[in-house]
Amino acid sequence: MLIIVRNMDGIGFSIALGAIRALAFIYDILTFPIYVLLQRPWQQRQHSRKIKAFVASTERENNKKDDVSIEMRDLTNKFVETSTINNNNYKAQPISQDAKTITYRSTMQPGPLHVTLLREKVDTMVKLMEFVTKKYPNKRCLGTREIFGEDDEQQSNGKVFKKFNMGEYRWKTYSEVNMLATNFGKGLRELGCKPGENVVIFAETRAEWMIAAHGLFRENIPLVTIYATLGDEAIAHGINETDVTTVVTSFELMPKFKKVLALTPKVKTLIYMEDQLKDLDKTGYADGIQIISLTEVLKKGKGSKYGLCSRQICLQNHNCKCKFQKESSPPETNDPAIIMYTSGSTGVPKGVMILHKNLIATLKAFCDATDIYEQDIMIGFLPLAHVFELLVETVCLCAGVPIGYSSALTMLDSSSKIKKGTKGDASVLQPTCMTSVPLILDRISKTIQDKLGKSSDLKKLIFKFSYDYKAKWARRGYDTPIINKFVFGAIRQLMGGHIRLIISGGAPLAPETHEQINNCLCATIIQGYGLTETTSSACVQDFYDKSFGRVGGPTTICEIKITNWEEGGYRVTDKPYPRGEILVGGDNVSAGYYKLPGKTAEEFLEADGKRWFKTGDIGEVHDDGVVTIIDRKKDLVKLQAGEYVSLGKVETQLKTCPLVDNICVYGESSKQYCVALVVPNQSNLMELATKIGMGDKNFEELCDLPEMEKAVANELAEHAKRAKLQKFEIPHAVKLVAEVWSPDMGLVTAAFKLKRKDIQDRYQCDLRRMYAS
Repeated sequence: MLIIVRNMDGIGFSIALGAIRALAFIYDILTFPIYVLLQRPWQQRQHSRKIKAFVASTERENNKKDDVSIEMRDLTNKFVETSTINNNNYKAQPISQDAKTITYRSTMQPGPLHVTLLREKVDTMVKLMEFVTKKYPNKRCLGTREIFGEDDEQQSNGKVFKKFNMGEYRWKTYSEVNMLATNFGKGLRELGCKPGENVVIFAETRAEWMIAAHGLFRENIPLVTIYATLGDEAIAHGINETDVTTVVTSFELMPKFKKVLALTPKVKTLIYMEDQLKDLDKTGYADGIQIISLTEVLKKGKGSKYGLCSRQICLQNHNCKCKFQKESSPPETNDPAIIMYTSGSTGVPKGVMILHKNLIATLKAFCDATDIYEQDIMIGFLPLAHVFELLVETVCLCAGVPIGYSSALTMLDSSSKIKKGTKGDASVLQPTCMTSVPLILDRISKTIQDKLGKSSDLKKLIFKFSYDYKAKWARRGYDTPIINKFVFGAIRQLMGGHIRLIISGGAPLAPETHEQINNCLCATIIQGYGLTETTSSACVQDFYDKSFGRVGGPTTICEIKITNWEEGGYRVTDKPYPRGEILVGGDNVSAGYYKLPGKTAEEFLEADGKRWFKTGDIGEVHDDGVVTIIDRKKDLVKLQAGEYVSLGKVETQLKTCPLVDNICVYGESSKQYCVALVVPNQSNLMELATKIGMGDKNFEELCDLPEMEKAVANELAEHAKRAKLQKFEIPHAVKLVAEVWSPDMGLVTAAFKLKRKDIQDRYQCDLRRMYAS
């Protein structure tokens, strides 16, 4: 972490630093025995060194008649005990290997919840909800913060903004959520929805989203998820391709359908989740469209007789199973649960068909990888339309953990819709667990650096010493509770002060950001790797792994295969570590792409008794069986001189530069160098402008100045050298973009991945100008 102390004179700096070091040395001597006894650091180090890739018996692997599933081999103990593998004298060994491929399997044993789900034969999302409701009937389940009103608040510049006057969280128990889901599903049946006929949920993350989803699962109605941030054409594409007639949306998104309905002629019913303060104006929608609130659907479901015997004698027996029972079709494990439209980072969104067994498989893997406790509290804010967030929240439900919902507008005390003097959602909820994507963590990291940059030199000195001190002891397996409280306590309060676990997915996390958030928020970040096509499961970082920049070993429910990619020069015979394209095989691999058999056949395959997906990502497997994502086939550009540039890898490194909020690197095979579009950090750009004598310009003016582009290019080059990028990987020219790329603009996905083609189309003139110059 780069912290510069500029103004303190050399003698004062040396005295202050010497005094701090002396005090720390004395403190270490006095407290070392206590910390050794209480924290048992040797156990932490032992856990961190364990091997993550399974060594299988050769006889067992070759005996096809005696083959068993990955889950059952752990339960029956017919494979080699992993205790013999996790010896420091061993390296991770593949379960099979030849000149072109290597296959790895996890050493991790199934956890208690995984075993319980197997024993109870929980193999669908319906059975899962019944299981957790029976286990935690009266516990808090889903929470929504109450909004009392919307007030005008005058800003320092004279402008007036609408701000929420908010109260506490209001909770629904597991029994209440299960009953609401049941009633919603029955209400849909009353409206004419049938098992097997798709229904869209197009809404922001909120409790009603989860209730509606489980209502669909219960009636075996496939759920089609579409990101709330997509444009009209992408929304219409998902609705039309899946032949949807009923859409579940929210009050806030209903106005979109005044235009979208013209593009979706099959849609006949709109169900909307109500707003706490306003009533819906139903005028202006296409004729013949039924518009109904979620509350009305719940009422219809409550009075419905679907799933009950139609005979008068049995109407009061809700568990009636006689032959006169009305049509009810609970799903089987191989039935489709979700058609999840990918973000479309490389073109038109594709619908990934996810089966119930895919969801349950990943759920078991997540339960094995994370320690979630009943006393935890989760804050939910990432899109539930992505299977990663959906399944992490489901893990919390399995463990009896309440989920409080939030949004970027209300999460922090400083969020844009929080009234002055009112606390943000995180301060009220005080969560212990959250999910995130790298871009959000990068922004938190930059916020910490910005605030620190405005502090006095003495505070910077104390912070830098504390940071280095904590990092040093953390590598040895120790925690630093005193520094956590008095130095990093204020930073922890950003998220309520109690965050202990952050699960990051969606893209590789920069090692620098990973370490800084770990240290400053005093939380453990578990980084995972997966794709929608693998139900967000492939690799997951071990809780005790103290390394940064790696995505962990294979999860317990799948295998990882590394295969040669000759075009990119990656081979399993590479030294010191095998490298190649990652294939994922197991029950987590989806059924394929909806109505795209050719694309499905191209990217999915059946081999070794498993279904596999070709990820297109290039991985490197270390000696302990942990994977690092080092490249992506679609992000690789071959320059004129023959060098290959991994655009994603370069972007990951350059995003850690304080001047960069977002960046898209671009290269052409006919050119000798690459260029970059940069969304600059406003405050840091203004500071750089002042340094070079242009402090009188505003942000937009600075972004248009060639002098600023050159200055930023120089700063990026210096940062790239520190990150050990090759000369040909460093952008030779940049274009500063004043507009922030958001999902609403269609330039990034809902998970904030770059949509390269759309960005390149939008800035084509700037790209040509940079190359011409």
